[in-house]
Amino acid sequence: MAEYTYDLLVIGSGPAGEGAAMSAVKSGLKVGIVEKVDMIGGNCAHKGTIPSKSLRHAVKQVIRYNTHNLFRVIGEPRWVSFPDVLASAAKVIPKQVSMHTKFYSRNRVGVHEGRASFVDAHRVAVTLSDGAQEYINAKDIIITTGSRPYNPENVNFRHARVYDSDSVLDMKHTPRHIIIYGAGVIGCEYASIFAGLGVKVDLINSREQLLSFLDDEISDALSYHLRDGGVTVRHNEDYESVDADKDGVTLALQSGKKLRADALLWCNGRTGNTDKLELHNIGLEADHRGQLKVDERYSTGIDGVYASGDVIGWPSLASASYDQGRACARGICGLSVRQVNNVPTGIYTLPEISSIGQNERELTEAKVPYEVGRAFFKNTARAQISGESVGMLKLLFHTETLEILGIHCFGAEASEIIHIGQAIMTQEGEGNSIKFFVRNTFNYPTMAEAYRTAALEGLNRVNRF
Repeated sequence: MAEYTYDLLVIGSGPAGEGAAMSAVKSGLKVGIVEKVDMIGGNCAHKGTIPSKSLRHAVKQVIRYNTHNLFRVIGEPRWVSFPDVLASAAKVIPKQVSMHTKFYSRNRVGVHEGRASFVDAHRVAVTLSDGAQEYINAKDIIITTGSRPYNPENVNFRHARVYDSDSVLDMKHTPRHIIIYGAGVIGCEYASIFAGLGVKVDLINSREQLLSFLDDEISDALSYHLRDGGVTVRHNEDYESVDADKDGVTLALQSGKKLRADALLWCNGRTGNTDKLELHNIGLEADHRGQLKVDERYSTGIDGVYASGDVIGWPSLASASYDQGRACARGICGLSVRQVNNVPTGIYTLPEISSIGQNERELTEAKVPYEVGRAFFKNTARAQISGESVGMLKLLFHTETLEILGIHCFGAEASEIIHIGQAIMTQEGEGNSIKFFVRNTFNYPTMAEAYRTAALEGLNRVNRF
């Protein structure tokens, strides 16, 4: 029976686990990490962020080919199957796995492939692929096991026509019509992807508007472009039952509607991967969604046991998870712990969305005097050159101090563009003024110059030049 001892053991090698392991080993701790067989990089690399965003990129290339005047001269629009774009997107996964594996080997982090379960708060059993077990002892343990799609018991996910956001990456056909249940970030992203391939899409939303945490203007823009791409969005709907047969799937809604399609993609929530950890052995209990509660230092309340990443819930972003893992490890090493908040959103619909700070609704409810500056991509030279004319950059700022209060971007490269404004927002004092964008020169033509345009428009509104 193999036995190992570390200063710190990390369970899960996704962004949170990697962030924790790298931070701890740089601080001089002896670190081990446990990951399921063939899953180095976690769900992010294998089932979540990397494959879905690679898939989106491939679909975007198909759309550009079929809509660009140069290519339309050469031939007719090309139809590409969903399995074909999946195969293209999958090529990036082994590159990611190789890169992350090298991180661990270069930093001498012990990697154990198997399924972890707690024996006690400082001892973990790892079940290997052949059924054998090894044991790992550690002073501190961080749970970074991530999450998986939530599967309600009354939906048969074993049926060949019923998918979730993991199993859809194994789809072997291209449906003519697909129902996507759940209009959160993942549901909206996949609605864009399938619509981009010419698939008829019904997107079922249980709320009154899409992604209600966004600025209303951005949410409205997303709704418009989804519908313009052929997506039928149905708000305020909840499912009653799912009936799948060899020919398709029927989704019955509580409103009395019945929708029929070739396939169903379930994107309604996620569950923390805690059910196999034997948490009862350490007196720890997850909530109904498998998530763990932690304090400001990411402690679970059990001495020496911490958690970070998707397994603790919001904001459930790879970027935030990495920083949470680093912060957690820093605390264990006796260093300061940074609270990971005000994280920029990155939503990879077509076109993509990103935002940081407050939106108009929040500022209005808080009675903060603010004004708006906008730049529409269709008016920027770089967008015209690249053919990415859909979208806008929106700056919200205090009418008196000119402090930047929120930045909202919709369109090509939104998740990249947002970081320019984020850097200015975090400056102290007058450094976070909207005037930064008119006092500094931007390269021309660039997408970044949209900041100057939006700032000028905003300053004109308040007669501050």
